Amino acid sequence: AADDGVMPQTLEAVDHARAAEVPMVVAVNKIDKGDANPMRVRQQLAGQDLNPEEWGGETGFVDVSAIQGEGIEELLERVVLEAELLELQANPERNATGAVLEARMEPGLGAVTDVIVQNGSLHLGDILVCGNAFGSLRSMRDDRGKEIELAGPGQPVSISGLNQVAGAGDTF
Repeated sequence: AADDGVMPQTLEAVDHARAAEVPMVVAVNKIDKGDANPMRVRQQLAGQDLNPEEWGGETGFVDVSAIQGEGIEELLERVVLEAELLELQANPERNATGAVLEARMEPGLGAVTDVIVQNGSLHLGDILVCGNAFGSLRSMRDDRGKEIELAGPGQPVSISGLNQVAGAGDTF
């Protein structure tokens, strides 16, 4: 966040990305706040060997304001550019794999799990195993809350039908 600088959870995310050996794009959020200082974030992350491209480094930085929607289009363009340069592709024809973002119990729905499909396609009725949780998908909603029957690669969805709450970070 441009107003808070680099926080411990950011450093943890950087460590995870490095351990996974994946490239990073940094979104510096909250640039709309009065005490925002995106340059300080760049300096702090440069101290972690994440040098901005504009300084001759290899890490793409995009300034954004989630509340005002500023920079979001540039961030999406940057992610697409990285995917094209790295020739990243997912196979929508295979069984879905992905990761649990968060999960909770909701009255009337039971265990609701927010997941992101990383490869393949997730279909309503599919059998899923997420860590110790398992079940058949009874409902699936997209990021806008609309009921859907199919989720493809890169798509975040909320699902219900698991027998218990899955753990954040579990894979399916």
